[in-house]
Amino acid sequence: MDSESTSDAIGSTTEHAAPGNGAAGGAAPENGAITLDLTIKRDISTPLYLQLAGGIEDAIRSGVLPPGSRLENELALSKRLKLSRPTVRQGIQELVDKGMLVRKRGVGTQVVQAPVNRQVALTSLYDDLRTAGKAPRTDIIEYRIGRPSPEALDRLQLSPGEQVLDLIRVRYADGEPLAVMRNTIPERIAPSREALAASGLYACLRERGITTVLAHERIGATIADEEHAELLEEEIGAPLLTMERKSFANDGSVVEFGYHVYRASRYSFEVTLVDS
Repeated sequence: MDSESTSDAIGSTTEHAAPGNGAAGGAAPENGAITLDLTIKRDISTPLYLQLAGGIEDAIRSGVLPPGSRLENELALSKRLKLSRPTVRQGIQELVDKGMLVRKRGVGTQVVQAPVNRQVALTSLYDDLRTAGKAPRTDIIEYRIGRPSPEALDRLQLSPGEQVLDLIRVRYADGEPLAVMRNTIPERIAPSREALAASGLYACLRERGITTVLAHERIGATIADEEHAELLEEEIGAPLLTMERKSFANDGSVVEFGYHVYRASRYSFEVTLVDS
């Protein structure tokens, strides 16, 4: 049992606002806040604040709590679910820390855009967003064909005289900026500007008969400089995730290399580990 207040730990009953497991739905009272159908079980080992956080997170991911909607206040939640206010506050803070909720003075607790959770795999962010039910959009910041830099010449294993496409895009999810993507591609296989604005890079390459089968990837972290803060609508110094990738086609040729920067408040990588 978690170390919560005595009022949270009496008995081994289940408290709920409506039947169901987690967040089955919600209703909007006159003040505009949404009241969720949450289930809190006191006879299991999961801490109460994590049960509360899990139910609210399920509601956000399922669309019951859409971006911009307001959650009922902590006092109302604690009374309705018979939880202490510190427990409710801790559960809400879990989701604030995940970037799913934000507390606004004079407004209350509000839902922000649900973060994208992405498996580390050889896939396109554009395709992953569509699979997750989000609406991707791409703004082309730079589309330039020219002579390769010494780094591009080495990484892409180019022949003398070959040119490259230097590409900078901002990828949006449901209208909100998510990532700044810089890629360099051999000019001979480069998709058009229009194709890249309408689809993901790997989908464009597949349409040209090029399939990526292998990539080397490195994930890291940085903080937002002035450029990334502006493009991603973050504060200067905000945490960002980074990914460097070099991709190969099935004939062994290098397809592209890139450096992508993601909003840490809206994006995470997920890795499955296997004991060898």
